[in-house]
Amino acid sequence: MVKYELKTKETDQSVIEFIESVDSLKKREDAYNLLKIFEETSGYEAKMWGPSIIGFGSYHYKYATGHEGDAPLAGFSPRKAKISLYFSPSLPNREELLSRLGKHTTGKSCVYINKLADVDENVLKELIVQDIQYVQKIYPSN
Repeated sequence: MVKYELKTKETDQSVIEFIESVDSLKKREDAYNLLKIFEETSGYEAKMWGPSIIGFGSYHYKYATGHEGDAPLAGFSPRKAKISLYFSPSLPNREELLSRLGKHTTGKSCVYINKLADVDENVLKELIVQDIQYVQKIYPSN
């Protein structure tokens, strides 16, 4: 069996250097504001995951297929097109929370926003807290 190598792993890259490398001044400002919101809300220090995800906390998962790895409990990435926010796709009240979040689009586990001003920061904080609690319940630490 070939062991799958995770691309997104925690790195020693500087979160601040990464944010400073973001081209758009507005996205950089939003990234610093999101950094503050996620750190204060999650209680975890920001770490880089892979080349472009800013993650908070971590958990170890193992699927029925045998695939396992580590991932951040919560995170975001100031991408060129939009800002990606990472939340579990199976969070029980995800749709209800997202309906109150503000202007966004969704992917499988990503919520995409154009700018922080488009969303309700209190709902964002609720999403962060509930998502972390949910993931920790599914994947309790050993």
